Amino acid sequence: MTGTDQFLQAARLISQADGLIIAAGAGMGVDSGLPDFRGNSGFWRHYPALQKANISFHEMASPSHFRHAPQLAWGFYGHRLALYRKTKPHAGFRILKDIANRLEHNAFVFTSNVDGQFQQAGFAEEQVHECHGSIHYLQCLEPCHEQIWPANGFNPEVNEDHCQLVNAPPVCPVCGLLARPNILMFNDMSWLPGRSDGQYEKLQAWRQKTANPVVIELGAGTAIATVRYFAERQRCPLIRINPREAYLHRTSQNVSLPYGALEAIEGIRNALVGLSFME
Repeated sequence: MTGTDQFLQAARLISQADGLIIAAGAGMGVDSGLPDFRGNSGFWRHYPALQKANISFHEMASPSHFRHAPQLAWGFYGHRLALYRKTKPHAGFRILKDIANRLEHNAFVFTSNVDGQFQQAGFAEEQVHECHGSIHYLQCLEPCHEQIWPANGFNPEVNEDHCQLVNAPPVCPVCGLLARPNILMFNDMSWLPGRSDGQYEKLQAWRQKTANPVVIELGAGTAIATVRYFAERQRCPLIRINPREAYLHRTSQNVSLPYGALEAIEGIRNALVGLSFME
């Protein structure tokens, strides 16, 4: 099957659906210029200070550093917070939103990304489920209570040469001790899932009223396969977009697109134009 045929098959599945499930992994943000931390080499390329200290992404993405090296932990997460705030989502986000606007039940997003790019691109909070939390929200490190609050008032200043937070870190408004991002980390027994759980309930309610959805899965790898498992469990047509790991059991209801997110979304958009589904 040629690329043109694959895009046309994907477009036909979307044109027959009543809702769009967008299942997005780290690869969705690559075309916006965001790192996906694929392997330690990719991680260390963006954080050379951690390479010098021989700290892997798996080790860095742990709540233990907030307890034992808080300036380092917030140096890493503070840098990411500032990066995500200033990064403009690529055009693929807008195209997906335009496609969803033409479907009866619009779209719901399921993402393992913590960057908030879908909301920044105009998707409503009520149609996004961030299964691993969001860097744009904080919680108490202990935690001393169940409260989760926006990180809007925290503007990190980071010495990038040493991956160290320079200014004061955020603190819990109740106990006054250190706050951390409301993100599910590795070996994390203190993550507060309340916000994410509420999003999941909205997803389930949307799913119950959407009889004939199609899943478009973008940039979700096999190393941490949360998004892929979710997409496959939906028991509906699945369009998998991944430049390296696009494998799917071939059926008339599945389409495998071995491309980056933006290139594939644009290809689908062009095919939808050819079907007179979009202008």
